[in-house]
Amino acid sequence: QAQLAETGGGSVQVGGSMRLSCEASGYPYEVQSMGWFRQYPGKEREGVASIYLGSYNAVYTDSVRGRFTISQEFGKSKVYLQMNDLRPEDTAEYYCATDFTPFRPEHVQYWGRGTQVTVSS
Repeated sequence: QAQLAETGGGSVQVGGSMRLSCEASGYPYEVQSMGWFRQYPGKEREGVASIYLGSYNAVYTDSVRGRFTISQEFGKSKVYLQMNDLRPEDTAEYYCATDFTPFRPEHVQYWGRGTQVTVSS
């Protein structure tokens, strides 16, 4: 059974940092890419970052480029999202996902359960 295990999240002050991680397991096929979406209350999920496994080819949404970094543990279906210089507008529920065209949530077959990130001033 395909699963995405997310860790990290919580509360941090403006300008602080936080790291999320996500590991895929139980997939019936080889995972090609992984990444993160986030969702504000009452809004649709929006893409944040994605990376092709086995490469350094990463994609970011404009609002996080230069502040967030997605990385991977080579040889594993595991990625990290290092979030620096966090802002109140980064407050959202963050979801891990696999194998999607950046950033098309309708392409996602498997989602993580989500982890809340709260940035307070």
